Amino acid sequence: MSLQTKLFINGKFIDSKEGSTIKVLNPHDDSQITEVSEAKAPDIDDAVAAAKKAFPAWRDTQAAERGRLLLKLADLIEEKADELAEIESLDTGHPIRDTTGLDVPRTAFTYRYFGGMADKLQGSVIPVEPGFLNYVTREPVGVVGQITPWNFPLMFTSWKMGPALAAGNTVVLKPAQVTPLTALKIAELMAEVGFPPGVVNIVPASGRTAGQHLAEHQDVQKIAFTGSTDVGRSIVQASSTNLKRVQLELGGKGANIVFDDAFLPAAINGSAFAIFHNQGQACIAGSRLLLHERIADEFLDGFLALAKSIKLGNPLDPETEMGPLTSAKQQKAVLTYCDIAQQEGGEILTGGEPPETPELSKGYYVKPTVAKAQPQDRVCQEEVFGPFVSVTTFSSEEEAIDLANSTEYGLGGGLWTRDLSRAHKVAGRMRSGMVWINCYKRVNPGSPFGGVGSSGYGREMGFEAMHEYTDAKSVWVNVDAKLPPFYKR
Repeated sequence: MSLQTKLFINGKFIDSKEGSTIKVLNPHDDSQITEVSEAKAPDIDDAVAAAKKAFPAWRDTQAAERGRLLLKLADLIEEKADELAEIESLDTGHPIRDTTGLDVPRTAFTYRYFGGMADKLQGSVIPVEPGFLNYVTREPVGVVGQITPWNFPLMFTSWKMGPALAAGNTVVLKPAQVTPLTALKIAELMAEVGFPPGVVNIVPASGRTAGQHLAEHQDVQKIAFTGSTDVGRSIVQASSTNLKRVQLELGGKGANIVFDDAFLPAAINGSAFAIFHNQGQACIAGSRLLLHERIADEFLDGFLALAKSIKLGNPLDPETEMGPLTSAKQQKAVLTYCDIAQQEGGEILTGGEPPETPELSKGYYVKPTVAKAQPQDRVCQEEVFGPFVSVTTFSSEEEAIDLANSTEYGLGGGLWTRDLSRAHKVAGRMRSGMVWINCYKRVNPGSPFGGVGSSGYGREMGFEAMHEYTDAKSVWVNVDAKLPPFYKR
């Protein structure tokens, strides 16, 4: 396993101008993995300048050629799958079984999807009045600034860069300073497959300094951000400097509704995946369990037993089912919410503390946690972003819908029922960008991903993502080659 530790600007790996570095820590034992160069404002300026210079040629590159490079990248990611999975597990705490089985394959799949999409982006002809032809083309917006989060750092390189590059934009990507290693490894692979210098620039940095500078930069035409709602609001304010386009994928507080006719074994397993996969560090996590009162006790018997059985451990151990949280800061935040739940009158049914195992004592671990809480409690309204799920009961379909829609967020939600009519009715009334029926957290590059309300706006994936990274241009042609009547002499 080799680690890349330098900034990637204009096709070269270089140190930051000020010589600043970021310590990268192993969440399993708090040891230092390495140090990477930290971009500051001058480095961001250089990266944007490189992207701006590269844009005209990349925009004019045949779409199929742009797609070919993305397809080659997908192939190379699969060749390097074991190394990428190991780096991702080491850096984030994701269990190696997940990085191998989900993160790396999804990353390759997404780059391959948008590699195939590059020459499929079509315009349209509008039926207008006789004597005129009106056609609409889609053009890349230009230099795109992208800020990715620390929870799925490898996968998000493909979600962000795949459609942007396929559409003909150039990119300055700032990975989270906590987890920069796989993004820098992707930069290595991009250089290897032949992306031209300046088309992609990757600059690990602090969000407060370099991320803010990128969002404010006059030569950046669009900013795409995935992260917290509070930071998303500051991105919107920063974008006003040149009225750049903004795409936001922000927080969530997913409602996971289990009706009394649900097939409980599937609902129990699916609900556990919804909240405990990746230690609950997912914006679409099913962090609010809404249980029909008739099946609540039976469901919880099985769900609590499953939660207690989850094997915590070193993420590099293939037997590990749940690793540490990605940072000490996040571990502290989750444990604080465990205290808040009890202070507000809730009950911790299981978990709520770090594991007692000595070999895990230095890491950022929290046991799978289930808490009874009321809908108005903070743990039912605020994003915990950890292996913490609140449980509330309901008695009717209307009450379940009201509870599901009772937060400011609207990213993802799910429901479990064997009633087809109910399934479609409830899905239609949930205020959410995505709804899963008898499953949870399913994603695919062809299916739009995004939310409403405080969960942001804009969409990742699919044709919607290609539209997010392009502008529509309307062209009018006078095919009769005659002047309109009001110009006649």
